[in-house]
Amino acid sequence: MLTIHDIKITWDRKMTTNIELIRKQLENHYRETPILFFKTNKGDYAEHDQFLGIKVPNLRKIAKQFYLLEVDEHRIFMTSKYNEERLLALIILVDQYQKAKWEQKKKIVHYYLRHIDWINNWNLVDSSAHPILGAYSYITDTSLLMELSSSNKLWEKRIAIVATWYFIKRGQVELTYQIAEQYLNDQEDLIHKATGWMLREAGKVNMHRLNQFLIKHAHHMPRTMLRYAIEKMNEEDRGQFLRVKPGKKHKKSAN
Repeated sequence: MLTIHDIKITWDRKMTTNIELIRKQLENHYRETPILFFKTNKGDYAEHDQFLGIKVPNLRKIAKQFYLLEVDEHRIFMTSKYNEERLLALIILVDQYQKAKWEQKKKIVHYYLRHIDWINNWNLVDSSAHPILGAYSYITDTSLLMELSSSNKLWEKRIAIVATWYFIKRGQVELTYQIAEQYLNDQEDLIHKATGWMLREAGKVNMHRLNQFLIKHAHHMPRTMLRYAIEKMNEEDRGQFLRVKPGKKHKKSAN
């Protein structure tokens, strides 16, 4: 079983033809969109990040041309200071994982875990966690995701809950609830949002199960998590859960 290890990342600065070609294509799209969806002020979650302002559809077009990128070339983008270059690397990695045979899939998962410290913004997590770690854990076991969910690192915890989306899409929701229960007292807004999002997706599969979870926990859930979770409910049910005051359990029957 693969586990998380603190492996020193080596930087390969060799500028190959592929790297030069990719960077030239990226340059064609610099600052095509303002950075609106990331909090980059001092003390914010994305304070560390730098952005080129490239739209995701254009990154995907570039990724399609270079999905066979070799690991030494890939690592240059995977460890880039620019968010969009890391996102490009992850889009390529997802494509490689989906096309790979089993032994290569295991290598890709190991590579992902070795570079997990570079998967450090919500767009990077949300584009890669479920099609790589979710897919891998679905075939093997859930121990890796449970390990990540117990981390004290924001992005590893978000990876764990978003990875359950792969299970949800296949009709399996219990892992989502298991991890969501761990996050009820979490202090991070980005964990509240991701958890509420996955609860909402789980509710699309089985609304009765979501109701059961909320009846038990709505009174002490972070408000943002609750609002995300109930977004697709009818107005009456949303209202009932929103009226639950902290510390007071919902009176609606779970049956």
